[in-house]
Amino acid sequence: MAEVAGLLLSPFLQVLFERVASPEFVDFFRSRKLDGGLLKRLEIVLLSANAVLEDAEEMQFTKPIVKKWLDELKDAVYDAEDILDVIHTEVLRRKLEADQFQTIATKVRKTISTRLNPFVREIEPKIKDVLVILDDLVKQKDAIGLKEGVGGKSSERSSTTSLVKESDIFGRTDDKEAVIKLLLSDNASGNELCVIAIVGLGGLGKTTLAQLVYQDDRMKRHFDLKAWVCVSVDFDALKITKTILEELGLSTNSDDKSLNWLQVTLQQNLTGKKFLLVLDDVWNKNSSEWEALSNPFKFGAEGSRVIVTTRDEGVASTMRSTKIHKLKELREKDCWKLFSKQAFHSGNSDAHPELEVIGRQIVKRCGGLPLAVKTIGALLWSELDVSEWDKILRSEIWDLPCDVIPALRLSYKYLPIHLKRCFAYCSIFPQDFDFEKEELILLWMAEGLLPQVKDKTMEQIGDDYFADLVSRSLFQQSHIRYMNEWFGMHDLVNDLARSVSGQFTFRLEGENSLEIGNKTRHLSFREISVDTIKKFGALYEAKGLRTFLPIHPYNKIFTKEHALDLLPMVRCLRVLNLSSSQKLIELPDSIGKMKHLRHLDVSGTPIRKLPDSICKLCNLQTLKISQCQNLTVLPGDIHKLISLRHLEFSYTPIKEMPVQLGNLHQLQTLSKFIVGKQSRAGMEELGNLANLGGKLCISNLQNVESAIDALAARLKDKKYLEELQLEWACENDISESQRAVLKNLQPHANLKSLSIVGYGGQSFPDWIGYHSFGALKVLKFKDMPKLEKWFDFSAGNEGSAFTHLEELEIVNCPKLTGELPIHHSCLSRLVIVECPLLVTSLPSAATLIQLKLRDCNESLFMEFPMGLQKLTIGGFDVLESIPERLMDFNSSCLEKLKISGCHSLTSLSSGGGGLPSTLKILQIKDCSKLELPMHLNYSSLEELQLENSCDSLQSFPLNLFPKLEFIKLIGCRNLESINVPQQLELDLVALLEIEINDCPNFLSFPNGGWRAPKLQVFTIFNCQSLTSLPDKMHLLCPSLWGLHLENCPEVESFPEGGLPSKLGYIGIIDCDKLFASRRGWGLQNLPSIQHIRIGGNYKDVDSFPEAGLLPTSVVSLSIHKFPIMKSLDYKTLRHLTSLDELAINSCPKLKFIQEEGLPTSIFNLQIKECALLEKQLQTRKGKAWRKISAHIPIININGELI
Repeated sequence: MAEVAGLLLSPFLQVLFERVASPEFVDFFRSRKLDGGLLKRLEIVLLSANAVLEDAEEMQFTKPIVKKWLDELKDAVYDAEDILDVIHTEVLRRKLEADQFQTIATKVRKTISTRLNPFVREIEPKIKDVLVILDDLVKQKDAIGLKEGVGGKSSERSSTTSLVKESDIFGRTDDKEAVIKLLLSDNASGNELCVIAIVGLGGLGKTTLAQLVYQDDRMKRHFDLKAWVCVSVDFDALKITKTILEELGLSTNSDDKSLNWLQVTLQQNLTGKKFLLVLDDVWNKNSSEWEALSNPFKFGAEGSRVIVTTRDEGVASTMRSTKIHKLKELREKDCWKLFSKQAFHSGNSDAHPELEVIGRQIVKRCGGLPLAVKTIGALLWSELDVSEWDKILRSEIWDLPCDVIPALRLSYKYLPIHLKRCFAYCSIFPQDFDFEKEELILLWMAEGLLPQVKDKTMEQIGDDYFADLVSRSLFQQSHIRYMNEWFGMHDLVNDLARSVSGQFTFRLEGENSLEIGNKTRHLSFREISVDTIKKFGALYEAKGLRTFLPIHPYNKIFTKEHALDLLPMVRCLRVLNLSSSQKLIELPDSIGKMKHLRHLDVSGTPIRKLPDSICKLCNLQTLKISQCQNLTVLPGDIHKLISLRHLEFSYTPIKEMPVQLGNLHQLQTLSKFIVGKQSRAGMEELGNLANLGGKLCISNLQNVESAIDALAARLKDKKYLEELQLEWACENDISESQRAVLKNLQPHANLKSLSIVGYGGQSFPDWIGYHSFGALKVLKFKDMPKLEKWFDFSAGNEGSAFTHLEELEIVNCPKLTGELPIHHSCLSRLVIVECPLLVTSLPSAATLIQLKLRDCNESLFMEFPMGLQKLTIGGFDVLESIPERLMDFNSSCLEKLKISGCHSLTSLSSGGGGLPSTLKILQIKDCSKLELPMHLNYSSLEELQLENSCDSLQSFPLNLFPKLEFIKLIGCRNLESINVPQQLELDLVALLEIEINDCPNFLSFPNGGWRAPKLQVFTIFNCQSLTSLPDKMHLLCPSLWGLHLENCPEVESFPEGGLPSKLGYIGIIDCDKLFASRRGWGLQNLPSIQHIRIGGNYKDVDSFPEAGLLPTSVVSLSIHKFPIMKSLDYKTLRHLTSLDELAINSCPKLKFIQEEGLPTSIFNLQIKECALLEKQLQTRKGKAWRKISAHIPIININGELI
């Protein structure tokens, strides 16, 4: 069946037909007495339909009857796939049982076939029903005019072709200068808000023009603030305002802030400032919505500007645009430059004059639209066949009436067959959404869109497909985050995907849930909310649903009960994503009935245990359970997931591996392998996992009893591994025999990163120095108390063992001596910590930009390489100053400097000059003699931390640090004040967070307060002399979200006027006088308060909290250290209707009153060091337990779930 291809048949279905002839299928059909002729008939009818598929694809745009026929055909094929998948699953399950019981096939057949007769009775009628539909559709093909063999070949290209680089911009210089002139002019709008609209067709390059303007250096000099917001179709004033605040560096810290709160905040931050705001891709024509959004903009300084990009002049009118810049089509010569860059290798067509003739005609048909030109150019990249160029030029698609640009429709028509369904699937993503490359490939695989071949994995094929779609400009890279690549689609490309996907993909948006129909196979929605869950009832119509995908999964709503309601409706699911559901503490057992499921993600949930029934999912390919803090064990029968390829549990505290894990022969991703003791999972399990790749950590290697056992891991054969970490538990007394263990853990030479932690040998085995590890880029050694030498180099090879190494870390190797075994020319990052005997010369290569030296031999400090950007030094007692060439104001590249434990350090610069102009972060710890001169230039600093340092510092001069965003003053024992000269009205526009900790003599803040409009977090610990907080905080610190006071016993009250209205968190611990005045706190007047911590050794509190003390908005409440408190005030607590989490610490006399009850809203109860409470609850018996546990899913006592 390999010849059956096209959009009609997925690679999954092609593979299934190939398997029909396999011994397993033949044996299955014989044992079940199934009619094998049914599948043959199904194959024949699909071949007949496939023969006219190309013609149907083209005719659907001009003949509605063909479109309807094609949709019905696709729907029937989906049903056929589901039926064959059921049979395939039964074959897998039968094979698993046969392997498990190790019985001969005839015995299995005899014992199982009778039991499965109902399966035969159920499946045969379904095959016959689908055949009837398909037969009928095939009979109609002649009547509706479909012909076989119509359509040219697709544009096949080598998957190894280099990705097309992002094109230069052509022909927009005049437009850019025209818009900039409007922005910089003084009289564009008088006193009114100046809005400049860039108007033009979709694909003309409006966003590109706005980006060119926005990034111009003149904008940086002219405007105080800049913000960019992609608005798109959904004009939501609340979301847009929040995005503007975030663009300005102001975190809103909560998803439930009101529009009024956000706009007041925005107004305060724009007042008096000249700002530039870009609102990209606006569709809104509702003037009241624009008024609601734009009110804060009117408080900006004269000269502020708003740029709007839109396709519609009506939108520009609604937004009262002062000027409209109409973007015209690109001139033909500029279109040709863009096309040539995309279509020809060198960007030059001189070598192909015959193609240039046709290409110039194609460019004319693109109508001056850069997106169309770019897409068609990418389609023809490296295609030298004149007939193919001519075929595209003469295609009738150019003349079809259609909402999608013809050039884009052509780019889809000429996609290779295997890419069409992959591209169409991407219609599940909303506009302006960025998706992760690796995640999309896993989704494609789960949906059966990637074929299985001998010489490549499905993931590798998916990577090739993805690169091909990027090269054709259908995907565009947006950013790299956490080492992962993220991509997006232009709005018009998204429209194209949605057009070709049709009614089979549904995006739940607004009130459109009634449009979910029986043909819906893929469902996405922005978030799980109460409103969304109500709409899930419509899924009863979508019996064949395959994808359930929240775009923004974080929620505090979805529970096990919701899953119980959902799963019976969607039994055909291939993809189920419930990640970040904060109230999902377990999955229902019915998950085991989802026999089609291939991709399950419950990462970031409080789930405690995976149900045993999950091990029945023999098709499951990907299981994601990362960041599940309450999950400690994997199911014992996980080895039955014989299709599992990716098991991700990073940052999940799994304690041991289940036995027989090695049976998962297809496994490629395993976050961690924990070596068990004796009968538990050993290294031989790891050895059976031949296809492991990516990252792998092997921990508890002290449990490996012999070198032979280590050899069983077969790491040397694992050629796909890129990163390997080998860990021994440091607390164990590891003998020198571990050298033999490590010797047998030699990985494959393809390895790129190697980390060894806790190794107890005196030397390394020879393989660590082999030249065969030429691909190694990262090498890390940590916690090796006995290691004395690297290894024996052969003559003349010392210092060049790792020729391409970019990062080297050596931490806590106290006996290690000798030179660094590296080739210095590539090294960019070097860390040496707690290695006092290591005497070596530092690399001098210009590539070294990060260096960390702490508690090392002081000879290492003699020479520093130039070009350092990040430097961390510590434990050098004789150091008196930093070398001058590192601190030179003009020539140094230093951006981050951390110094600790340099007790003789008195000056930051030996020459007495200023700090480097590039320095942004300065952290100093345990340098008590260091002076902080008042004459230095600190203007570049954005973060400053002084800890147990600068004993001479009595007053901290804020005016010298105008750009500081973060300040931490810890253990400055003589510090008395933070000061601003009285003649200066300093506006700390950058300050976001300040902490003052353990400063016993600290007395005061600047008179009259400090103006810090962006300050978000303010923390004061252990300042026993402090009597008051800064004045006018409610006015001068309008953005303050978090305030924490601890052990400040002399502070009597909050400032006059109270606290800022946006305060979301407050903590008051061991503040005796302040707690005594709690009746006057006024927390009820702070509408945004959600998180409260209160406590201290207060001996007059018998019950807490008192009525009226806490606002009803509080979501989490922590109560600490009330030594005589015997009860909670349950009546007051029950008024806290939003309370979700309650923590009670160090209240030894507290008991629950059984007749009373906690608020029903509580989801999480944390108890620590409360003896009587623990006694009541730990037995899980009695009225108190029944009362509490009836409605609180998570109860944690002293760090353990009960």
